[in-house]
Amino acid sequence: MTDANDPITPIASGRFIRLVRRGRWEFAERVNAQGAAALVALTGENKLILVEQPRPAMDGLVIELPAGLVGDTPGDEHEDMANAAGRELVEETGYEAANISFLAEGPSSPGLSSETLALFLATDLTRVGPGGGVEGEDITVHEVPVNEVENWLRDRIKAGYHVDLKVYSGIYFAAQHLAKSSS
Repeated sequence: MTDANDPITPIASGRFIRLVRRGRWEFAERVNAQGAAALVALTGENKLILVEQPRPAMDGLVIELPAGLVGDTPGDEHEDMANAAGRELVEETGYEAANISFLAEGPSSPGLSSETLALFLATDLTRVGPGGGVEGEDITVHEVPVNEVENWLRDRIKAGYHVDLKVYSGIYFAAQHLAKSSS
């Protein structure tokens, strides 16, 4: 059993992750960022905004919630999570949200990484740009009616796409929000 008091030994380092060993456990530490923020973005027509992008680690296309690192830009190391979420929404999808509210926060993959992820609800969206990400990203934006999203995802899986499991958390929170706003 690994003890939390065991020293951390570096194995390898990159720009945003450092591979380390604590006792017999190997994992990735997030460096040069304070975590990640993801958005459950809902249009006024009750569509969930999803993004598709190639992910080399998966050797294919992945369907995800709009998301990105927090505090990864020099000069913005102490960036607020909600502000980062709003920035990522515009960069990746071309939508700006009038309302961004916190939903949950926790580890994104606790057996593999020290990274934490904050999940936000984004509503009252306005199209302000094309989206698609920043240089080097190849993001496709999808607007999927919430009541059709599970079938849409099944079709993507059959077509060979991967679906980030956080999308299913997004569906849960979207349904909760829509149920509250219709009552």
